[in-house]
Amino acid sequence: MAKRIFVTATNTDIGKTYTTKLLLESFASRGLRVGVMKPIETGVVDGFYPDGSELLKTVQELNPEFLGLHAEDIVPVSYELPAAPFVASGGTALDMSRLHVTVQKLEKLCDVLIIEGAGGLYVPVDEKYMIIDLIAEFEAPALLVTHCSLGCINDTLLSKKALEDKNIAHVVGFNCRDQEAGFDKISRPYFDKSGFGVLKIQKDIDTISQLLYNL
Repeated sequence: MAKRIFVTATNTDIGKTYTTKLLLESFASRGLRVGVMKPIETGVVDGFYPDGSELLKTVQELNPEFLGLHAEDIVPVSYELPAAPFVASGGTALDMSRLHVTVQKLEKLCDVLIIEGAGGLYVPVDEKYMIIDLIAEFEAPALLVTHCSLGCINDTLLSKKALEDKNIAHVVGFNCRDQEAGFDKISRPYFDKSGFGVLKIQKDIDTISQLLYNL
């Protein structure tokens, strides 16, 4: 079985796909065969997978064993409406076995399988599952990607507590964008004072990948 790592975030549009691509490159640079999967993607129109296509392109450049695959091979469940899966599916129950079959197929092609979630931890998938439940279902440690703008203290601590309450091993990574340059002055003092340990996605990706691999 490949090492599984689940990439999640404090919300949507925080940088999960960007971070997943950096993780793939980091692990590949160590000689590991990398793989990627996005269990559920919404906003898929006319067969175009916005995130899935981007992830597939990256992994195919790093692992030739993925060259024969298509986006639907790494994104087993998709919906057209760009909304939470529960809404996009019209409340249809998730076929969890379909996700497990995909994981098993992809694991044969790689040493490390990066699984990218959708939105934040408490995005509803169906009446039974939230995204956070998929992490436990796949028995994977998580990378929690958070932002660096005002409010990141609250968002980060809430999501971290949710993972802790589910006993999910995790690492937190801060995806600081150009427009969030005030992080070191506005928010970082709290994290430094509390001994949180700030790891930035772009600068510390190799450290983050090593920590995740050892969980």
